[in-house]
Amino acid sequence: MSTPAYFAHPSAVIDEGCTIGEGTKIWHFSHIMPGCTIGEHCNIGQNVVISPGVQLGKNVKVQNNVSIYTGVQCEDDVFLGPSMVFTNVINPRSAINRKSEYASTLVKTGASIGANATIVCGHDIGRFAFIGAGAVVTRNVPDYALVMGNPARQTGWMSEFGHKLKFNEEGIATCPESNERYSLQQGKVQKLTPPAV
Repeated sequence: MSTPAYFAHPSAVIDEGCTIGEGTKIWHFSHIMPGCTIGEHCNIGQNVVISPGVQLGKNVKVQNNVSIYTGVQCEDDVFLGPSMVFTNVINPRSAINRKSEYASTLVKTGASIGANATIVCGHDIGRFAFIGAGAVVTRNVPDYALVMGNPARQTGWMSEFGHKLKFNEEGIATCPESNERYSLQQGKVQKLTPPAV
């Protein structure tokens, strides 16, 4: 029997029929269910549940006490903070089976979701968006947007390095850590291609 190319703590439960990428680490008391796909070099914290059909890209960081339900897809480099919550049914009732009504949630590349935030199903989280701790997301979140509160409201824009962007009169901002430049035009942020040398 070959050794798996990933690490799983002895207390983790790994069901047959899931796919786990090389270099991924799965920690204490987590449950990886059949039919889910976890990319390379992910970190799955303690007491995490990943349900059937869930897809995680490469380098996804899932902190402790997160349940990722069927209908959720996370692209590469997503951060899911401690105890944040996904839902997958809009109107759950214990006595009514709504498994055929799961609504999908897409978390795009580089997005971060803060501790104890809730993502109501059926909404997309944009590339490099930043969801503040405790926020309740009830609508789509644009690329690079910073949202906070309940219900979540946009309060600014974030760089790919996680810094709040301050745009000048021309709609240009520079990340203080990376020196990458961003443009804000017609309510959308784009990272500017560096000029040719």
